[in-house]
Formats: sequence, structure tokens, C-alpha cells
Amino acid sequence: MEKRLSNPIARALNKLYGGLNMSWLFIILYAVGTAALSALFLIIPIFRNTSFIRVGETFEAWIFFAVIIMANCKKPLESAIKTFVFFLISQPLIYLFQVPFSWQGWGLFGYYKYWLIWTLFTFPMAFVGWYIKKKNWLSLLILLPVLFILTEYYVGGFMNAVADFPHHILLAVFCFAQVAIYLVMFTSNIWQKLIGFLLPIAIVLVISMSSPEIELNGTHFLPNDPVLSEEATVSVDDAGMASAYVESAGTDSMIRIKAFKLGTTVLTITDGDSVYRYSLEIYKDEGNHAQVKLTQLD
Repeated sequence: MEKRLSNPIARALNKLYGGLNMSWLFIILYAVGTAALSALFLIIPIFRNTSFIRVGETFEAWIFFAVIIMANCKKPLESAIKTFVFFLISQPLIYLFQVPFSWQGWGLFGYYKYWLIWTLFTFPMAFVGWYIKKKNWLSLLILLPVLFILTEYYVGGFMNAVADFPHHILLAVFCFAQVAIYLVMFTSNIWQKLIGFLLPIAIVLVISMSSPEIELNGTHFLPNDPVLSEEATVSVDDAGMASAYVESAGTDSMIRIKAFKLGTTVLTITDGDSVYRYSLEIYKDEGNHAQVKLTQLD
């Protein structure tokens, strides 16, 4: 008989990653619930320009949700089908819940095409991902891309928090916690845990060194001169690359951008029901000076 765990955290983790009844009713309620939560974070103004709004924009929370499904399925095909259906329900619902509150109305579904592509990929990824339950070296190999993505997020989040505390500190803690939990739950020996923790960090550091850090802090007008209100908030997808906020509102609206390294990411401004998305490029000109280029998306 398996020894009963006395540690409440260990018991909770074992329940979460292997002790849930992953029925179809659970999948449907899980999809609707996570979609509703994501929509709330996107709709309610208090969450703007915080880590919470990323639940509706980036991958880290959805990795967390998907791994729970995979860990509680009994077969790889079940994992693939149920993860796919979970995303097929949850992602369009996020936009549907927002429609009554957005000036774009049904036009919000123009953004869904990107998540639809990822939804299609969840079927093969969840089929292969189920094998992390085996807790062997192949499991670690399958898990490494996820660990790398999460490591990139938490390293960038901590860097951003140091430069502009407490911006993205919750993002960093959440992603770091996921890495720690997955290494505890899905690896079987100390060497697998060390490699799973250190190798993604090494890769992130090598990439960071190839994109040298810079110091750039300045104000910028936006393409097409949108008129922003005092309530407008700004988020940057790559927290380790730059941070931004509204410097001045009104007819001469400007944002202040603090850049930390070269690269390209997406900058999003939310102002009431209006959402403005820009490609944010940090580059060096011929004189080796750091420059900012903003290009409107959509």
C-alpha cells in the first residue's frame, strides 16, 4: 500500500496532478470557469497593467491549466482529446464574455485566429505531453520546452520587477513556482531536477547575452495619435525587454518606455473599451545608439 503523505502541500499536489476525476463534465466546467476568470481580468479596470491580465494574453496560465488535464488522464489519446476540447471551448468563450463590454463588439473575434492555431496544436502536444507522467529521462526531454518558456517568463519578470518594482513580480513568482512544481512532480531523481532547472536558465542567459542589455528611458508619441485618457494602462508581452506606462493623456498622448534589451515584442494599451496593439522594436542604429520603433498592429 502506498504510504499516505502527511505534508498538506504534498497531498494537494498529488491530488492536483493525478488525483482528479477528469470527466467530460469536469472538462466543460473547467473550460467555462477558466474562460470566465480570464475575461474578468480583461474587463475589470483594476487588473489592467498587472500580471493578472496576461491570463487572457499569453501562455503561462494556460500551460498550468493544460498540465493539470494531462496529469489526470489515463491514456495519451484521452489527454490529447480532452486538452483539445478544453481549449476549443475556453478560448472563444473569453472573447464572447467580453463582447458586451467592448467597443469592438464581435470584432474581438479577429484576435481568436491566433488562439485557434494554438488550439489545433494542443492535440499532438497533449498526446506527447501525457508521457511526462512516466517520470523518466524521456519525460524530462518532453518537459524541457515548457520549462524553457516558463524560465524565460520568470527571469524576465524578476528583471522587470527589479527595474520597476513591483511590475510583473506576480508573473515571475507564478512561473517560477510552476517550474519547481513540475520538477518535483514529473522527475524521479536529483539529476533530472538539476538539469530541468539549470539547462533552461543557461539557455535564457545565452540568449540574453546575444541580445545585450541596454539602458533606454524616454517618451514616445504613438502611431496615428490616439487620444488616451488618464485611465489608460500599458502592458508589454516580454517583461524582461521593456516596461511602459502612459506619460501624458489627452490630445498629446505619450507613453514612457524603459527598455532593457534589444528585440521585438508586443505593446498593448487598454483604455476603457479601446485596445491598441503595437509592435515594439528595440534596436541599435548605425551609430550604435538604442532606438525605439512602434508599429500599429491589426
